[in-house]
Amino acid sequence: MSAHNMTWISYPSKSLASTSLEEIQAFIASQNVISRLMHCYIAFFVPAGLIAAVCILAIFIKNYMQNKAMEHLDSLLLHFTISNTTKILLSFTVINRPDYITVTQLACTVLSFLFNFSYFSSQYSLVLMLLMLLLKRFPPTTALSKVTQRPMLCIGCVLLYAFCLSVMEAVLVGTDNYHLKTYCQLDPLFAWPEYEIVKFTFGFGIPSFLQILSFITLLAKEAPAEAPALQQHIRTYLAVFVISITTFICRLFYNIMILVRTTLKLQKSIGTPKDELVMNIAEIVLFSESCVSLVLILCLHKPCMDRIVQVIRSCRRTHSTNSHLEIPVMPPSPEVMSQ
Repeated sequence: MSAHNMTWISYPSKSLASTSLEEIQAFIASQNVISRLMHCYIAFFVPAGLIAAVCILAIFIKNYMQNKAMEHLDSLLLHFTISNTTKILLSFTVINRPDYITVTQLACTVLSFLFNFSYFSSQYSLVLMLLMLLLKRFPPTTALSKVTQRPMLCIGCVLLYAFCLSVMEAVLVGTDNYHLKTYCQLDPLFAWPEYEIVKFTFGFGIPSFLQILSFITLLAKEAPAEAPALQQHIRTYLAVFVISITTFICRLFYNIMILVRTTLKLQKSIGTPKDELVMNIAEIVLFSESCVSLVLILCLHKPCMDRIVQVIRSCRRTHSTNSHLEIPVMPPSPEVMSQ
């Protein structure tokens, strides 16, 4: 249980071992970089992500009210949008970086639970979308096709699975000293090493393997004769494929740093200011990925694109009508006529 005693751990920026000039310069440089990245994220990525989320939700709700139904892919994208929006809202905990928010360990565990729930939900909903697109190209004759025709059941299974994983992660944060104040990240520094291992395995390793397997099957397997060409299939569902690649790249960087932090914990080392800097960069990259994914849905998903084009055309038509309104000519007054 010695590995579970995390009372020794702290951030390098909060426990400088010496006051050498090199260490102070490294500390100042890392703090400046973190601060600038945080301001860039808050100023550009957060507004873009939240505006995109509001537009996506409005478009999906309006389409549902008009058609009284929702496409299976749209249902999964709606769930993906809500999960990513939750992550963006939770990312406001980085607003005071390079410092960290100070809360009790219990409050930090609750924030971590909410973050992990949205993290796992978005990851596995993306896997479901890829599976659904794969089955559209290679229609199965088994009961699997019936399951994929019930997206709400699939979303319910994803939510239940994400909830169980989040509860497990909350337990692995640690069960002692809940009343004590601590510096908090959404992936708590004081969590047991098993926390990062479980998160890497179930939050990145398994989903990434399934995503890569889906891409390999899509590219390597010969489609039925009646199926559309591969280029047409990818172009039709471009948003999902681009989001999959973007998510994989951003989360790969983040999960590598998660494993690096686990290694430091097992070595009983708090690391260096550079390690802390890279971990903070990885965290901001992860949050930025949520914003970028929502913008990609808005710009690449066909129902969203069609609605945007419709709104733009309506605005242009209204502007054109107003600019061509004729100004009525007033008849001359009697005085002018008498002259």
